[in-house]
Amino acid sequence: MIPRLLIATKNTGKLQEMEAILRGMGLAEELVTGLDLPDVDEVGETLEENAILKARTAAEATGLPALADDTGLEVDHLGGAPGVHTARYAGPDATFDDNMDKLLRELEGVDDRSARFVTVVALAFPDGEYVTAEGVVAGRIAEQRRGETGFGYDPVFEIDGRTYAEMSAEEKNRFSHRARALAELGRTLGL
Repeated sequence: MIPRLLIATKNTGKLQEMEAILRGMGLAEELVTGLDLPDVDEVGETLEENAILKARTAAEATGLPALADDTGLEVDHLGGAPGVHTARYAGPDATFDDNMDKLLRELEGVDDRSARFVTVVALAFPDGEYVTAEGVVAGRIAEQRRGETGFGYDPVFEIDGRTYAEMSAEEKNRFSHRARALAELGRTLGL
């Protein structure tokens, strides 16, 4: 078990999800938040490259093992876009609302709304070693926003007729892409 683990994200929604999921895993004795870490330019061409970059940068800056993720929404009709550009889909300073507006505009009148969320988590250690894991959840893009919970694209990502934003945090955390990636990390580490 890791004595102190830094969760390397400035996204409060991700932070809350990761803390809730990690509490029951037995990965770390203490979870430390990374909200005051310097920004990291996500220049990787893949989710894995970005997750490793963020985790390694945080581990080097703090001397603590650091856990980071990168998540992409892949929409079949859009050839897998926004993918690695999910957070900045509508531009470098885009809000979640801007990103969802652009996505819904691009899918107006489209029947095939199949999509998947993919998360890659990276656990980096101060010595430069790291391990990664991936989690995927298939679903579809809803015709319009629905629900009041979650963050990011949750109001438009639908599974079995309900968006993530129509689920409680506890329900989403049982099977989400991030939960699956962290569970896979746990299996990789023998937890």
